[in-house]
Amino acid sequence: MGGREKLYEDLHFPYCDDVVKYEKLDKIGQGTFGEVFRARNRKTRKIVALKKVLMENEKEGFPITALREIKILQQLKHDNIVKLNEICRTKPSACNKFRSTFYLVFDFCEHDLAGLLSNYNVKFSLGEIKKVMQQLLEGLYYIHSSKILHRDMKAANVLITKSGVLKLADFGLARAFSHRNGQPNRYTNRVVTLWYRPPELLLGERNYGPAIDVWGAGCIMAEMWTRTPIMQDKFIQPSKSKEVMNLIFQGSTEQHQLNLISQLCGSITPDVWPGVENLPFFSSMELARNHKRKVKERLKTYVRDPYACDLIDKMLALDPSKRIDSDTALNHDFFWSDPLPCDLGKMLSHHQHSMFEFLAPPRRGRQQQQQQVQQGSNVTTASGSAAATSALQQQQQSSRRGAQQRSSASASVASMSSCPERIF
Repeated sequence: MGGREKLYEDLHFPYCDDVVKYEKLDKIGQGTFGEVFRARNRKTRKIVALKKVLMENEKEGFPITALREIKILQQLKHDNIVKLNEICRTKPSACNKFRSTFYLVFDFCEHDLAGLLSNYNVKFSLGEIKKVMQQLLEGLYYIHSSKILHRDMKAANVLITKSGVLKLADFGLARAFSHRNGQPNRYTNRVVTLWYRPPELLLGERNYGPAIDVWGAGCIMAEMWTRTPIMQDKFIQPSKSKEVMNLIFQGSTEQHQLNLISQLCGSITPDVWPGVENLPFFSSMELARNHKRKVKERLKTYVRDPYACDLIDKMLALDPSKRIDSDTALNHDFFWSDPLPCDLGKMLSHHQHSMFEFLAPPRRGRQQQQQQVQQGSNVTTASGSAAATSALQQQQQSSRRGAQQRSSASASVASMSSCPERIF
């Protein structure tokens, strides 16, 4: 084995430089995908982003998910898609048990949208929101035209440079799609972070298309005003008292997420979504009944622009066949009425520090949750109610779990990372 290990040390990879050419500066992201670092080229002094390929769970070979991401990123060339520059590695040695670590090297973007929305000193005007969404939809239109699904649309995966150029990032769950002579596809439905996951995936659909990304884009668009993910109890059922039982938490299971979607977008029935009864989990899930659609009603408190409300409403259609596509969305009146989309660079120039979800403090919604937990504790002590105490403890545990999930750059349902179909 010694001679074989020596061979590993002597191997030469002419198209895969040693990562030592980059100096790691700080970590800017972490999740089930691995870690992301801000780094500097020692020779050119250019700042880049290094995404470490997670190898610990691989018994042999290179992760197929990373191979797919590399292949897709090499294919995509667009202003609103993050640019993959090269792949680097560490040299095999006794220190790493002769197993190289690989890094994807990207152009560096100073912010992600979740980080910007976490900072309440960052204020987007209506024209700037239009520019964000216009660029996001341009990126989606390009990848969908290239027969690629992103499959993990969320604010943390939307990067923005200091000059205001938006880049869709993290294609670790992306895949090519096709229509095979009319035959249904069998893609995994264990994709998309739970709070941004569309109802068809929650109901077990495996023959899906670009509409799943549009749903995520609609959630992101609403988030530009609410500053917090909209598929949560706080947004759908605003708390009207300080009682313990009214504490607010985002959906944590597929069942709960479907209930939240129904309360906002209306009950999921064959009347509004023909054929939904044929989806695998339709019968096994306890779907809420008699809920009216309230998207515009709930949004109007935050979103004062009627065109914006209408576009979000169309992007959050329950039936994916009725959901607006990215091309049609770009022609919506929202983008062609005053104020027109305007440059983001001037607003971002006032903020010198990078803002990423990984580095940001908890968003206001979570801070309010923690405050309400404390208030609820005081109420419980005063009343001496054993039931309230039990409820409070459960809510506190949920809050801690939610905080741990949210601190990760990928807040996916726990079973996703271990799902054997995740690579398909």
